[in-house]
Amino acid sequence: MDHSFLSAFILLLLVLDPLGSLPVFISVLGTVPPERRTRIALRETAIALSILLAFMFAGQGFLTLMHLSERSLEVAGGVILLIIAIRMIFNVEGTTPDPEQPREPFVFPLAVPLLAGPSAMATVLLLASGQPELIMTWIGALALAMAVCGAVLLTANRLRDWLGASVVLAIEKLMGLVLSAIAIEMILAGLKRYFFEG
Repeated sequence: MDHSFLSAFILLLLVLDPLGSLPVFISVLGTVPPERRTRIALRETAIALSILLAFMFAGQGFLTLMHLSERSLEVAGGVILLIIAIRMIFNVEGTTPDPEQPREPFVFPLAVPLLAGPSAMATVLLLASGQPELIMTWIGALALAMAVCGAVLLTANRLRDWLGASVVLAIEKLMGLVLSAIAIEMILAGLKRYFFEG
């Protein structure tokens, strides 16, 4: 399945799901002094971006080392995205941080796994290995998607109050529906390449 800058950006934004993570963002940052929230949000976003860029550049080497084909990665990535989409649509609760934990978040849980989670890692790996000649396009799409996530993280409380919980939930379900269609397309593309293109 070939992607353009726009389709890669939308795919990454759906996978990162910043609106769906709003409750966790609010919960984690609620224990942090207001004057430090901006710094922490920027730091965690930068860490997540660095991790995903590392996966993007090391992707082809990883596939070679593990003797994996792009077809198998495409099918596996599609399955992972489909699971994420189902969780978004049916509002399945994931692992959330302990609200009683007073420590300032560092890497976990904001950068990993909320922003740079397994599905995001699989997606950037798939983009880079599928069309390595467009690596700069994928870097740009990832940077823009992560900037959107950073903006949501910075304005988490205000967004929640402005949109309301029901609107946030409706948007997340709509994003889950779109992501499920993308996931099925990826699975079908991988199977087609395996059975009909050798």
